[in-house]
Amino acid sequence: MPLAVLILAIVEIAVFVGVAQLIGFGWALLAVLVLSAAGMFALAREGKRGWRRVREAARSNSPVGPQAADGIAGAVGALLLFVPGFFTGVIGALLLIPPIRKFAARRVQGITEKRVPSNVAGDLFGPRQVRVQRTPKAAQPTETDEVIEGEIVD
Repeated sequence: MPLAVLILAIVEIAVFVGVAQLIGFGWALLAVLVLSAAGMFALAREGKRGWRRVREAARSNSPVGPQAADGIAGAVGALLLFVPGFFTGVIGALLLIPPIRKFAARRVQGITEKRVPSNVAGDLFGPRQVRVQRTPKAAQPTETDEVIEGEIVD
């Protein structure tokens, strides 16, 4: 983790220097401050919005996992926007765009489903969707119990 933070710091400094050479140091500094302020407001908005959606899902007895995953994706995007720097700011802003946010939320859900027991994942995200592949008629067992082979696809 410390190596990743060091690399991120180097990237942020390099991007800032590049932007400062293009538009000037003062404007680059002002842009970073504006991005951070936007991130602060977005973080407050995303936190409230995510919490409200999770509570509404819980009240309606539907799985709260999809709303929580979406809230986490939005909060991470806002947090990255809040961190001073152009690189993290751009990534954070991208995470707030609905199609990219949906993709990130699905990734959060997939990672969570792999890390928690299946009964907990079912409670959080509802029934899992699986792809079932049946064996051909000639190869099916003659017993009365039907066996369906399948795999879980994320």
